[in-house]
Amino acid sequence: MGEVRATVRLTNAADLALVRRQMMRPAEVRSSEASALIDTGAVSLVLPSFVVERLGLARPFKHVAESADGRREEVDVTEPVLVELLGRHTTEEALVLGDEVIVGQTILEKMDLHVDCRERRLLPNPAHPDQPVIKVK
Repeated sequence: MGEVRATVRLTNAADLALVRRQMMRPAEVRSSEASALIDTGAVSLVLPSFVVERLGLARPFKHVAESADGRREEVDVTEPVLVELLGRHTTEEALVLGDEVIVGQTILEKMDLHVDCRERRLLPNPAHPDQPVIKVK
């Protein structure tokens, strides 16, 4: 099994709110595409600092992040970012860490996406191919 990657579109959710309130022009919304590592072992969305800066995201909080090798470090947490994958979307805060975009389990669950490890691809849940279905209990 190899790594699974997918193209993700990231957009500053605060910018989108300003557009809806007619306080910003749509052309001013900060957005970026990236090849993201899809990591079922990660819980959260992870963005490198340069992506956070490109999107103009504030970093209002800190959390302790634990890596796969057990190391812990305090990292910044961003304000919400709109995440779009395979025509589906959700809004999520991100941990600011490392040098690549990582999509973790919470995003996959909220978007009802599955990882096909054999084919090394991301796909919509076959039981819900047209739209995500989110479990509430």
